[in-house]
Amino acid sequence: MTGAGQGITRRSALAAAAAGGLLASAVAGAAPASANGRGGGGGKGGGQTTSPTTSSAPFGTTADGQAVERWTFGHDRLRVTMLTYGATIQSVLVPDRRGKVADVSLGQKTLAEYEALTTFFGATIGRYANRIAKGRFTLDGTTYQVPVNDPGTNPVNALHGGPKGFNTRVWGAEALTGDGEAGVRFTLVSPDGDQGFPGELTTTVDYVVTTDSQLVIRYRATTTAPTVLNLTNHVYFNLAGESSGSVYGHELQIAASRFTPIDAVSIPLGPQRAVAGTPFDFRTPHLIGERITVPDQQVLNALGYDHNWVFDDGIDRDRTPVVVARDPGSGRVVETFTDQPGVQFYSGNFLTGSLVGPGGRTYRQGAGFTLETQHFPDSPHQPGYPSTVLRPGQEFTSWTRYRFSAR
Repeated sequence: MTGAGQGITRRSALAAAAAGGLLASAVAGAAPASANGRGGGGGKGGGQTTSPTTSSAPFGTTADGQAVERWTFGHDRLRVTMLTYGATIQSVLVPDRRGKVADVSLGQKTLAEYEALTTFFGATIGRYANRIAKGRFTLDGTTYQVPVNDPGTNPVNALHGGPKGFNTRVWGAEALTGDGEAGVRFTLVSPDGDQGFPGELTTTVDYVVTTDSQLVIRYRATTTAPTVLNLTNHVYFNLAGESSGSVYGHELQIAASRFTPIDAVSIPLGPQRAVAGTPFDFRTPHLIGERITVPDQQVLNALGYDHNWVFDDGIDRDRTPVVVARDPGSGRVVETFTDQPGVQFYSGNFLTGSLVGPGGRTYRQGAGFTLETQHFPDSPHQPGYPSTVLRPGQEFTSWTRYRFSAR
């Protein structure tokens, strides 16, 4: 792929080690993976276990009469449930260092609750993850308008594909098994003009669990007309358990020397900024809440962290995690591997206590955090950012792996 669409192709794995701390510890136990995001075998802390399996069951009917299924796949050290509504991760069951299993993702119990959500718990996001300023972009001389829906901007911007994004659709699903993994292939056809985006877009996303406790996500998409595309998953993690309270005591390390600062309505200002000397420097491990109350204008703009970190060059993406998070209390760790250029780390700033999790406790500010691997926000207005343009005859591909362990 060349020209405007070049930035959206699979990035080649690079060839250097990451910084110290949690990342160095993760690298020491890393299992190799091929460029399509398939996990290796027997990573540190993952443990070899029985082969993963997949099953499905009905999960009710949407308000407009569409049947929804719940799929369960994995094994005793990592078991995931997903809904065909929004291709949504509902739960992620992982043992701690003592073997106690907990759900480490924020979610809801019923389909009606998911249909009412504005927090995107666990959903597959499209067509355009993150924000587009004023919901407007110009491509090949034609201007397109996506409905604005970002509640944090009253609203001014399009967020996560608009008010009827991929998180609100019922996806097709089929079981995937073999090669030491099991999971689900979700498929969605978005018609030309859907939410204002040009081109009929066909999207396929594989979610699989491997024998060494990795949740692997593989994205593919094609279009019938030039369009913009940014896909991700919006799972919220709390490694102590989804109803355990705040994640501010979690340790976090991100292999990023730069981030994209935002204005008061969460749109990038353009030029990247160095993290050095700011609360955004997670090149060595810091607690999520350690600097979240520092009177830094960027922290104030988002009421915490809700920014895009730009991954450093020179990282072997197949072997080296670009983000590592750890809960000291339980010992649970999640390591993120991806071919994407950035990650939107969000610290759950707008959780207000209005939602109750499956564990029976309300989700308040800081109840979970996201690691949304993706291209940069508002890229259609930022010529210096990696391109998000996809054209007919091209195929968008991407992969992300979350590896779980306890130590």
